[in-house]
Amino acid sequence: MISGADTAFILVSAALVLLMTPGLAIFYAGMVRGKNVLATILQSFIMITVISLEWVYIGYSMSFGPDIGGFIGDLSYFSLNRVTSAPSEFYATTIPQNVFMIYQCMFAIITPALITGAFAERMRFGPFLVFSLVWTILVYNPVCHWIWGNGGWLAAKGVLDFAGGLVVHLTSGMAALASVIVLGPRKGLGRESFMPHSLPMTLLGTGILWFGWFGFNGGSALAANGIAGTAFISTHLAGMSGMGMWLIVEWLHHKKPTTLGAASGAIAGLATVTPGAGFITPNSAILIGIIAGLCCYMAVNIKNKIGFDDSLDVVGIHGLGGIIGTLCLGLFASKNVNPAGADGLFAGNPSFFSTQLFAIAVVGSYAFIVSFLLLKIIDIISGGLRVTRENEVLGLDQSAHSETAYNM
Repeated sequence: MISGADTAFILVSAALVLLMTPGLAIFYAGMVRGKNVLATILQSFIMITVISLEWVYIGYSMSFGPDIGGFIGDLSYFSLNRVTSAPSEFYATTIPQNVFMIYQCMFAIITPALITGAFAERMRFGPFLVFSLVWTILVYNPVCHWIWGNGGWLAAKGVLDFAGGLVVHLTSGMAALASVIVLGPRKGLGRESFMPHSLPMTLLGTGILWFGWFGFNGGSALAANGIAGTAFISTHLAGMSGMGMWLIVEWLHHKKPTTLGAASGAIAGLATVTPGAGFITPNSAILIGIIAGLCCYMAVNIKNKIGFDDSLDVVGIHGLGGIIGTLCLGLFASKNVNPAGADGLFAGNPSFFSTQLFAIAVVGSYAFIVSFLLLKIIDIISGGLRVTRENEVLGLDQSAHSETAYNM
């Protein structure tokens, strides 16, 4: 039976998740150099068009259509065939299926947008579009079905992912890792200044992302109920503790806390709590944020020391955050919080922790291997993923789009 309250809640949550993609664009754009601001923003914005079209025609059906062998959905919902204002036969029976569809569409949009931070300032726009589209079809849609789809094989094994630690953050993080390896570092890394051109822009993006995350995690309850409230609270507490922990460690390590550290810590906490948001207590959420702030800080610093050019820390924050959050879910999950979930290791169920560890290995390996091969193939077919040296020095705003962010 359709609930007006649940329907309104999920529509608002869908709008919040959509807002996260422009928020991500601003967050990333502030961290690049001034000559690449618009190119960086457009890489996120264009996903709204590309992935929405993919979702309407095949993405939703592949992800949430009737199951084929636990691996993928069939094409029963091609072009939104049979996706009406009636409830779904499989999911969220108190909201219309078309509302569920558009809510899930917003997750599909932001996931490939997250990857763009890894290769910021150096990928050609055409090959980028091809990669994002094909990656969504080959990686996001299958993994989404494995974990969230009716009949998905990982869900059948008991794997849990409340709002996307595996489906969103681990897949994008592994694709980011593959892209950094294939494309190599930016020209001048270690010799030239790569300081963020506008930290106020990055902080504004952080605020928008934090705001949108309440729809991302809270809305994943798929109803206006107590589990949505649990996820909402967990989201805020992990974000604030992640920010606080990052600043403490940074202050001790470098003698001064930074605004970039505050932004990075908040996003680390928010990303890491995502898989467990609706299954854990508030105290567990705070602890997860603390762990995220510490571990992601260490990962980003190691990256800087070895010259690994993950431009905007996608691997160190989203990839690692997805892994840590999924493991923490295996530790802290409690049926006392959510009877539809599971008890974790600390509640006396070590097998669930093993199940989550298995899911990390499967999803991480699959996402990395397919992303790596796809990048290599597009690199050969397209005549090169990277812009020329001259265009990289000039900046992508002018060389790729004939625009400039600042007319000075």
